[in-house]
Amino acid sequence: MDVCIKVPDDVVRRMQRKRHDLTRSALEAFAIQAYRDEVITEAEVQRMLELPSRWDTDRFLKDAQAYIEYTEAELQLDIDALRKLKRS
Repeated sequence: MDVCIKVPDDVVRRMQRKRHDLTRSALEAFAIQAYRDEVITEAEVQRMLELPSRWDTDRFLKDAQAYIEYTEAELQLDIDALRKLKRS
């Protein structure tokens, strides 16, 4: 699906001085925010941006400081689940 946005010409010209590929910049910003909002997964970010590997995707998200909140309660649930698996 194609998505179009309207941006005033003068703003585009100023933005192009810093970023040559505005389409790519917009797509990356869109993916980052959707990931932060937990609308899409890391794998979907990889597909959207056509990144070659999970590691490249992880690096991209870390560079963008796109972290999903992970609470202590969630950590404890994960620890408990791992302990149960270890006992099995």
